[in-house]
Amino acid sequence: MPVLSMFFGIIVRMYRETGGKHNLPHIHAEYGGEEIVIALDGRVLEGSIPRAKMKLLDAWMEIHREDLEANWKLLSGGEQFFRIEPLR
Repeated sequence: MPVLSMFFGIIVRMYRETGGKHNLPHIHAEYGGEEIVIALDGRVLEGSIPRAKMKLLDAWMEIHREDLEANWKLLSGGEQFFRIEPLR
């Protein structure tokens, strides 16, 4: 699964859409062995990470919403994704 960004110990990934479509555009984020799946609209679909890290992830998603949507479209079309700047 492609890594879109890494910051403050959080690894953000997005699946390629091969062989079928997911229902909602979403990302997967990992931190400290925990994983969370979040729709691009900010809804938590599955899992959890510590609250402080979730706040950082929410801020990053808000800043990079257009980049995330563009990557979803690229990956869904079988094209190459691009990395997204980390939160600083």
